Amino acid sequence: MKVSCLQENLIKGLSTVGRAVASRSTLPVLSNVLLSTDNGQLKLSATNLEIGINYWLGAKVEEEGSITVPARLLTDFVNSLPAERIDLNLDVETQTLNVRCARFKSNIKGIDSQEFPIVATAEDGASSLKLNPDSLRTMIEQVVFAAATDESRPILTGVLVQFNEDNLTMAAADGYRLSVKSAPLLKNAQDMTEVVIPARALTELARISADQEEPVEVIITPARKQILFRLSHVDLVSQLIEGKFPDYNQIIPDGHTTRSLIDTQGFLKAVRVAYLFARDSANIVKLEIIPGEDQPTDGQLSGGQIRLSANSAEIGDNASEVDAAIIGDSVEIAFNAKYMIDVLSIINAPQVAVETSVESAPGVIKPIGDDVFTHIIMPMHINR
Repeated sequence: MKVSCLQENLIKGLSTVGRAVASRSTLPVLSNVLLSTDNGQLKLSATNLEIGINYWLGAKVEEEGSITVPARLLTDFVNSLPAERIDLNLDVETQTLNVRCARFKSNIKGIDSQEFPIVATAEDGASSLKLNPDSLRTMIEQVVFAAATDESRPILTGVLVQFNEDNLTMAAADGYRLSVKSAPLLKNAQDMTEVVIPARALTELARISADQEEPVEVIITPARKQILFRLSHVDLVSQLIEGKFPDYNQIIPDGHTTRSLIDTQGFLKAVRVAYLFARDSANIVKLEIIPGEDQPTDGQLSGGQIRLSANSAEIGDNASEVDAAIIGDSVEIAFNAKYMIDVLSIINAPQVAVETSVESAPGVIKPIGDDVFTHIIMPMHINR
């Protein structure tokens, strides 16, 4: 292999595929990045066997070939080089990659590319559709944080993705909260129903699609074992999680007795202050929702109040108030402050609605003006 490329292009590619490099593995080759020539381009590949990333960058290819080298070493070395041309030459007999740039040169010992697992590409006959990249990133941002990190129930560490002809819905839950978001498809989903994608894979997809302007193509393999996201110069492939995702519709309350309309940023600030005192007491923040004497008018965030309180036997207590337009009954309910911060932080709408009924029933949080996003948060016990 004999290839030349620009330092800035190579470091961008290495930083992209580096997200899929295995940090701990019994297979040394999984700590490496695969460099190979592909149709006049340099292809970089990395995988941890759960997700894999392929990245293509423009290069001058004089000789075909492939090699795997330690990802961290190569990335750190290339990052330290000047923004000039880099020459990559492979000594096949010793499996050593010679890297030259300006006055810098190095020889990096590699592992034969034949030992590197194949990072899948699209298969013939695979079902595919296209998604708007901005909508996709927003969906991931508003859903993935609610997925479980505890591996005791693997199915909950993933995000349920449902394809309904011209609509896509994502849902994630960890047993304490649920996020559901829908968006239209650019192409009708044919022969697709639902899959469960690891939350980490979607997090990486959102990150690498930050500059994507063209639609993202989604391909599910015929065996329904993997899903592939195709971007302009990048492919991300992920294993799918097997199993039945719980019916999240059973968690969503049928109705409410109280609806509070609140300024999103003001509410978030009050919850963050309360969290400082709630951290030592299971993150419990109590909300006392008090309607005003008169029913609020449209757009009026006054007439009612939400009193937030948190206390710790060791450090003290905190109380604050936020104005709200409240329709319904008075109610006292407690939530996990961290969970509330998580959801309020990803809501872009200026106003948010909090729907409650009794202290033992889940609360529903919805952005005003966004009827395709719903967040459910389970209540916590209030000590009287």
